[in-house]
Parts: sequence; C-alpha cells; structure tokens
Amino acid sequence: MAKTYPQKKFQPPSGHCDILLIRHGASEPAVEGQSFAMKDGQGDPALAPDGEAQAEAVARRLRDEPIEAIYVTTLRRTHQTAAPLAAALAMTPRVEPRLREIHLGAWDGGHYRAMAHAGHPLYRQAMETGEWGHIPGAETTGALRARVEAGLVDIAARHPDQMVAVFAHGGSIGAALEIITQARPFSMIGSANGAISRVVMQGDHRIFRGFNDCAHL
Repeated sequence: MAKTYPQKKFQPPSGHCDILLIRHGASEPAVEGQSFAMKDGQGDPALAPDGEAQAEAVARRLRDEPIEAIYVTTLRRTHQTAAPLAAALAMTPRVEPRLREIHLGAWDGGHYRAMAHAGHPLYRQAMETGEWGHIPGAETTGALRARVEAGLVDIAARHPDQMVAVFAHGGSIGAALEIITQARPFSMIGSANGAISRVVMQGDHRIFRGFNDCAHL
C-alpha cells in the first residue's frame, strides 16, 4: 500500500507563544457635556450591559482552550471583560499597561466619540492618513505601535509554547495586527467588541492567524 500524507493541523512553532487578542466588550455610551471617569489621563468607562453579555460569551468560547495566562490593560473595561473567563479558569489576570488604548489627548474621556460622529475635520484627517497625532494632544501612531509591539514581545517571551488570552482595545489590537501583517495604518482598528484575533510569535518571528472572530457573539 502506498504511503499517504494527510494534511496536518497548524501547530505553533517550538518556543512560540499563541496569543489570543480579545477586544473588550461594548462600554457605556458617552454623554454630551460629560466625561467618562479618567484613569492616568484616559477615559475609563465601564462595560455596558451588551458588553457584559459579550464578556460571558467570550468566556463560554474560550474556557476549554489550553490558556495558561490572562492579561488585561490598566483600563477597567478589559478587567470586566476578562472577569468571566478568569473565574472559569481560576486565574488572576496580569496587567500589561503597554496594551492600553490610544491616548486621545484633548479628545479623551468620551469626547472622541462625539467628534467622530460629527465627522470633525481632524478626525477625518486622522482616518485618511493613519496618524492619531492629528488629534490635539493625542499619542502618535508611531508611539502607539512601539509600545504595543514591546508589550506583545515581552508577553510572548514569558510564555513560550503556551497560549495566553490578552484583553485589550480596538486601537491597540489594530496596531498589533498592522505591525505583524505590515498592513497600512488603521486598516485593522475596526474589530467588534468581544471579537477574538490571533497571532503566534517569538521575538521578531510573527505569524498572523486570525482577525475579528465573532462566531461566539
């Protein structure tokens, strides 16, 4: 009988970390004339009821995966989104501040949402050029990418041959995926709340495995 060669299921290369990048659930709406609670100069809204439901859906989706660690950022919407999975796996999330959301300067605290809704010229300029720095006082796209990449490289170095769940933000997840795929800026900032993206990496070797998986939502 002739020897057969079936297709093999993907396995991360030896020493690599399998990173699930999960966007936080939907947060409470911005209210005209009011600011979100602030944390280190950034808006820190809590999850909305829809976001809480998305967090539970993420936990149901991932609770049987071989996750060895859970990471969150400094902002509470990631803590709240991670909480159901952390409870299911009896894990305490670790904080990685470098994966926090883009700092929006004068437009932070919820003001950015109003400016985006209104199509403010500086918002349109930022979207067209892929540069956050057009927003007054905002972090630049280059600065965002540098800190996000450094944070992910360090997480991967801590967890060779392991899978980790990282709860982060639309802007920081988009920046990570754009770096890994060498895509143009802002091409991957639109992941859904509660969506799962996936990368496999070790140092400078990065493998893109998925974007915006919403099958559980």
